[in-house]
Parts: sequence; C-alpha cells; structure tokens
Amino acid sequence: MDELLEILEEINPDIDYHTCTTLVDDGIFTSFELVNVVTQIDDVFGVQILPGQIIPENFNSASDIYRLIKMLEEDD
Repeated sequence: MDELLEILEEINPDIDYHTCTTLVDDGIFTSFELVNVVTQIDDVFGVQILPGQIIPENFNSASDIYRLIKMLEEDD
C-alpha cells in the first residue's frame, strides 16, 4: 500500500488519500491523472488494468485501487 500511496502523492499531493473515497465520483482525479495512475500501477506492480476495469468502484479511494491491484496480482 505504501508504494501505491507514493504513486498517488506524486500524481497529486494535495489529496488526503487516507480518507478520500470519492476520487472519481467527485471529479478529484482528472482523466489525465487516472491514466497516469493506471500507467504507474502497471510499471510498479507489473499488473495490467484493462479498460473495463477503469470504473469508479475501482478508483474512488486508495483502498479500492489497492484491492484491484491485489486481485490482479492473484490472477497472474
């Protein structure tokens, strides 16, 4: 989770990723930031997020994103 938080804080350090649960729903993440997150996750964690997986339920919070990463790691 620490690696993910580092990625997120590099992309936008003004967000409290420990408490925010509406990153996508409230438009806190721009589409550019979301693409950047997906790219960084692929680079750092070695998992590929498919377009159909880029939905609010998977990206509204750091916990949601981390859960997706763990699920993808298990599938490998």
